[in-house]
Amino acid sequence: PPPSRQFRLSSGINAEYLASIFGTEKDKVNCTFYFKIGACRHGETCTRIHNKPTFSQTIVLLSMYKSPAATAAVLDPAGLGVSQYSDVELQSHFDTFFEDVFVEVEDKYGEIDEMNVCDNLGDHLMGNVYIKFVKESSAKPCVESLNNRWYNGAPIKAELSPVTDFREACCRQYEMGECTRAGFCNFMHLKPISKDLRRKLYGRKMKEMRRSPSISEEESPSAEKKKKKKKKKHKANHKLSGRLYM
Repeated sequence: PPPSRQFRLSSGINAEYLASIFGTEKDKVNCTFYFKIGACRHGETCTRIHNKPTFSQTIVLLSMYKSPAATAAVLDPAGLGVSQYSDVELQSHFDTFFEDVFVEVEDKYGEIDEMNVCDNLGDHLMGNVYIKFVKESSAKPCVESLNNRWYNGAPIKAELSPVTDFREACCRQYEMGECTRAGFCNFMHLKPISKDLRRKLYGRKMKEMRRSPSISEEESPSAEKKKKKKKKKHKANHKLSGRLYM
């Protein structure tokens, strides 16, 4: 073929090859860890590019969950001290936080497909809250709004995340109880919520889908009163040390 056509063929092959290795270990330009988990232990000093998305279904709230257990582990890495919290208290603390954030975000910004919180001890992952929306259009307005809000006396740092598949972002060894790096693993160690809370949060979507009256509850004055009453009750039942506020 003539030189010009050879160049076009070569360029096409190179472009296809680069696209096929993007975000993989063969990619020497873009950071694999940032592409997979939306975070990198090297941060701004990483020698590879962190391609921050301009649109995504997923957002991350950086270092938002302050786990008493994680804080204790950082201060006492040898585990010589005696924990002042029981497993039941730690789970209750986490469940309260999870429900607080899930309900607030879903009610104000859009339906959540899944929400995950990292249980890692590394600075780049510890306490990160990942929220994947059903609709991509919910993510960007949520980020813009939350960056003007506070939680537990600290400003919320929100950004769009490249994470789309949490199965790829999670540590498989941790899920099987075999991770040797413990909390300092560079893949996500996700903290599970209680089964009851999972049914409550993700089950309410199914309840809403089943309801299809001729006049929707949102249009009904009595339903609006019930909604306000329920919201007040929810606030009274959850006296948190940290609550989302403007």
